[in-house]
Amino acid sequence: MKRFSLLLVVILLAGCATTPLKPVAPENRNEVVVMGMIHSQHKTSRQYSLKVVEQWIRAINPDYIMVEIPPDRIDTAVEQFKQDGKVTEPRSVVFPEFTDVVLPLQREMHFKLIPVSAWTADLARERTALLNYWQHTRPDDTAEVNAGKNRMFGRMRELTGGDPRKMHTDEFDEIVKEGLEPYIRLFDPDLGDGGFTTITAAHYRLIADALDEHRGEHKRFLVMFGSWHKWFFLERLRKRDDIVVRNPTEFLDD
Repeated sequence: MKRFSLLLVVILLAGCATTPLKPVAPENRNEVVVMGMIHSQHKTSRQYSLKVVEQWIRAINPDYIMVEIPPDRIDTAVEQFKQDGKVTEPRSVVFPEFTDVVLPLQREMHFKLIPVSAWTADLARERTALLNYWQHTRPDDTAEVNAGKNRMFGRMRELTGGDPRKMHTDEFDEIVKEGLEPYIRLFDPDLGDGGFTTITAAHYRLIADALDEHRGEHKRFLVMFGSWHKWFFLERLRKRDDIVVRNPTEFLDD
């Protein structure tokens, strides 16, 4: 089954219709910090625990945090937290960095939240169903994809040893990019809107739209997103001339 992604068509058309933006003076450029997340593993990691995530956010002191929550889910999650101090919204609860760290800190630090996840429940279900089906119908492709990911995991462990500082390096991003190559090459065409490159491009479009909206405000934006997507975002953010991309480790004491 080969099908061209509707999401990709929309993204490309939107890009063609964009009006050129005026240049931003260097002193007015926004700062963008991309912080790779490990989601549920933050609860068990000693070196990259939820407490460490909190310490990093405090050090970065952002004006805005872009979170891996869909725009149509964030209001429910925020309201639940305000009312009960607990979030039960299904898509949000899988991101403890959001429910257990970002929302409590917002009360104190008063940063604004921007939802930048393009996932929908239907996309997630369809992707999972196809990947499970291909384990039996495309065993060779599945084996190659799994081998690529296993090599990636091994190289990650060798590089970082669990140290989140080493996760925020170009070397780490290159490991992820290479490790996902078989998955992208073999499965993306048939995953459609749920393929890695298409959905990550949709995530990035939300990030870019927000940066365009706040262009030239001289504010600091923290992007908190799964570490596997970090390389894709950074490649594109570094091409923008209206922002300064900063590594989260720049804000930490040695």
